[in-house]
Amino acid sequence: MNFKKVNNIAGWLVFAIAYAVYLLTMEATVSLWDCGEFLSTAYRLEVGHSPGAPLFMMLGRIFSLFASSKEHVALLINSMSALMSGLTILFLFWTITHFARKLVAKEGEPMSTGNLVAIIGAGVVGALAYTFSDTFWFSAVEGEVYATSSFFTAIVFWAVLKWEHTADQPHADRWLILIFYLMGLSIGVHLLNLLTIPAIVFVYYFKRYSFNMRGAVLAFIIGCAVLGLVQFGIIQYLPIIASQFELLFVNTIGMPFFSGAIFFLLLLAAIMVLLVIWAKKKGKYLLQLGVLCFAFTTIGYSSYVSIVLRSKADVPIDMGNPDNVMTLIPYLLREQYGSQPILFGPDFDSKVTDVKDGRAIYAGVKKDGKDYYELVDHKPEYTYDKVRFFPRIHDFNDPGHVAFYRAYLGLSDTEEPTAMDNQKFFWGYQMNWMYWRYFMWNYVGRQNDVAGQTEAQNGNWISGIKPIDKFFGRGDIDLMPDSLKNNKARNQLYFLPFILGILGLVYQYKRDKQDTFILGLLFFFTGMAIQLFINNTPIQPRERDYSYVSTYAFAVWIGLGVLMVTDWFKKMSKGPAPAVIATLICIMAVPVLMAAQEWDDHDRSKKTIARDHAYNMLSSCDSNAILITYGDNDTYPLWYLQEIEGYRTDIRIINYNLLGTDWQNEQLNMKINNADSLPVIWQPEHYRGGKLSYLPYYEDPRIPKDRFFSLEEVIKFFTSDANKLPTRNGDRTSYLPTRNLMIPVDRNALLKSGLAKTADSANIPSEIRFVYNKGGAQRPDLALMNIIAGQAKTGWTRPIYMTDGTPNLGLDAYFQSEGVLRKFVPVNKPQIIQGLAPYTDIDKNLNLFMNKFVYGGAKGNNIYYDEKNRLVFLVYRQNTAELALSLVAENRNADAIKVLDHFMNNVSESSMPYDILPYSPSSMRYIIDAYYRAGAQDKARKYGNRVAKGISDQIRYYNSLGENSKDGMMTHLSQLNLSELNNMVLMANQAGDSATARTWGQSLQALAPGILEPQSAPR
Repeated sequence: MNFKKVNNIAGWLVFAIAYAVYLLTMEATVSLWDCGEFLSTAYRLEVGHSPGAPLFMMLGRIFSLFASSKEHVALLINSMSALMSGLTILFLFWTITHFARKLVAKEGEPMSTGNLVAIIGAGVVGALAYTFSDTFWFSAVEGEVYATSSFFTAIVFWAVLKWEHTADQPHADRWLILIFYLMGLSIGVHLLNLLTIPAIVFVYYFKRYSFNMRGAVLAFIIGCAVLGLVQFGIIQYLPIIASQFELLFVNTIGMPFFSGAIFFLLLLAAIMVLLVIWAKKKGKYLLQLGVLCFAFTTIGYSSYVSIVLRSKADVPIDMGNPDNVMTLIPYLLREQYGSQPILFGPDFDSKVTDVKDGRAIYAGVKKDGKDYYELVDHKPEYTYDKVRFFPRIHDFNDPGHVAFYRAYLGLSDTEEPTAMDNQKFFWGYQMNWMYWRYFMWNYVGRQNDVAGQTEAQNGNWISGIKPIDKFFGRGDIDLMPDSLKNNKARNQLYFLPFILGILGLVYQYKRDKQDTFILGLLFFFTGMAIQLFINNTPIQPRERDYSYVSTYAFAVWIGLGVLMVTDWFKKMSKGPAPAVIATLICIMAVPVLMAAQEWDDHDRSKKTIARDHAYNMLSSCDSNAILITYGDNDTYPLWYLQEIEGYRTDIRIINYNLLGTDWQNEQLNMKINNADSLPVIWQPEHYRGGKLSYLPYYEDPRIPKDRFFSLEEVIKFFTSDANKLPTRNGDRTSYLPTRNLMIPVDRNALLKSGLAKTADSANIPSEIRFVYNKGGAQRPDLALMNIIAGQAKTGWTRPIYMTDGTPNLGLDAYFQSEGVLRKFVPVNKPQIIQGLAPYTDIDKNLNLFMNKFVYGGAKGNNIYYDEKNRLVFLVYRQNTAELALSLVAENRNADAIKVLDHFMNNVSESSMPYDILPYSPSSMRYIIDAYYRAGAQDKARKYGNRVAKGISDQIRYYNSLGENSKDGMMTHLSQLNLSELNNMVLMANQAGDSATARTWGQSLQALAPGILEPQSAPR
């Protein structure tokens, strides 16, 4: 039979299956995390976070042109991810059949039907296993860069195998030039693709040279060197060299911006052309090939020109503002995010002993009417009192990380970490928890979607084989509470994909050690090597499984495992039957099982929660508002809704964390879409570069301790050069002169703006006094002071809103609830109950909750919401309880019951379980309390019974975890659950529901005899 024809047809059929699966399960709108940013920057060709993804942006723009309306833009860009993922599966299939063919059929000899079936079967099983793998499927159905990045990884590795197959033919090395061009293009998507380079070098080495240990070591060194050349030489140092030409041409010669960079690019092109001509003339073929590969990588990398051009246009999303050569460099180097030590660096208890000036930081300005790069600062370079080789516990800036290091390693507060502690953290946390756990999710099974920090019950791998799972500390599966047992991310694969992959690895190793080494190298560099390089800190805000692509290489071995199973059946039968039987068994045991287990938690086709939450937040705001957000999931969906759907573009969205950057502060002075600029006190020259990144508090003896100073006065003080303090190294530094701060309140302006009602007139203070209780102020807080001071100065013309959890300088008492946000209202208003914030306008908020808000289709049980989605629902649960309690306080019990019913009916228990959550243990109790207070005892009992059962089930499951149940987190969770049940007993007693209190009390006594306390429940 014609292998090439069958191989091509089968490959495209597998592609069609994968593509159809991803189209059927992809999200139709924006997702959480970075998707809102990538969708927005693609649609309007804007500038996303460093180091950027310009090629993804341009490809996404092309796909968006086919959208029938703005509401369908996200659908089209998401479909690009589906297409790229389907093509990844296509090239994976052909990669597997390439390796399989080398193992079972000799080149040039006729291929038997049995071997053909076995080879194609291997490709089908391996490719479909990867199709349905947890991590890859997740990325395939959303508008993020990882699907397109995987496509580039797949096509370049397939291309080098095509080169290997045709290497002895004329002009075969054109494949190598294509590979490096594709790598250059892939830089404009994500850098993960570069990790294929060492494996590609070994394909070349094994094909062109005879193997010996010296040659293999040299090939490995060359592979790492080429990887370093692209990663550092091309991506980083070409722009750095260009910047030196730029400085020379602009600052010294007096030419316009970009003149030096353009000259350098022309010079570089000329050098490469001359080198190619010279190498060809002298017969230096490898030099010619190398220069061509370098040149085409650079051509592919040129997509980054679009980043500078679009930033120059001052687009609304302009992260990093890389609008010239000098600002492009920190953008490419990701300096905004800091760096982690790799080989040498500090421990978490190391102290900074010296700070030196590092790389110069320039800003493009006008000087005497000409373009000029002004030196505004230097990047600091720190010297530590102690550094060590291979530092893994290095982050001393985050107290939470330090506490985790000590708890994980069992170190006391005064104990110094050792080299062994670094190794323990590396192997136990970084490699096991942050890498192998993710690998096992894909090919063994996943426990649930709850983000854990090494706890036994959250986020682990699980196989579904009870004795094995219990041995690894997963507890008694039969005792799992319903919320964990029914968690759709609980996928049990029974080790079958993993076992088949190991069989394929062994089979290939016995027959072709060189190809096994190549795949092993790909597996290492796309998995464990990444962990070595990124040096993860603990308590990541999200799971990081998308960073590792080693599951791709393992999928090849899964496919090759079919060949071993075929050999087993060959002992019992001849002809094509063994291959057919082996293929069918492996298909059912691996990809079909994976699809059946994983479909429900990867089907996002009906999910709209990210878009709906953004819509609800914007709908909560008054016109021309300022909305200050905190996390990615608060911010990026809002960008999507404004930039693509064009909803509420009058609202100015500001991310609190990004206020630490120059560009976000500079944007405050600009009009964005329909949102006007903000009046602020400081000027760009005050904070540009590293200025005012942190202000230490210094108790100035000249300032009375009991006096309060307006924010405007304090800002003008610390921005003045005259008020700087001398430092030990001879410099002068700004400082925060007082913690006693004040905001003047113009009553008439406040009433005129509508920010306060006439009925609240008597409660409007002439000034707001507050104490800033921090040892110093980071730039985000300084920027927030500027925003508030600017509004106070201009008569409160624009309301200020914040999302939950956003730092507010200590002004909690003046933030009232409005929708799902907190609104700054300079009015003295009492809290409702137990510290819950009052609502600005009961009727307005009742209308928002009852008629305006949408809940992502969470009413039914057929849509899967992962933990991060459920955290969104948690916001609504808490705010619903607050609104209901506010209504009860105004004797509007019927409205309170309506708003409670509306939420509980629109967000089902399946969508948002009633568990006691460590980050918000009382959310359901507030709902039950509100029902009790509103007089709906039957509904309070209904939900309370479910919560009580869940608590009982959770405690029993925790107790089944054996030694794991005794660790600090388990003890804490058990105490939280018992405390909530105790509070519910007391709450029911206070509501006069003694029978229910008695029932819950009996459950409590059964779980923890003697725990029931006689005092009142907090209400």
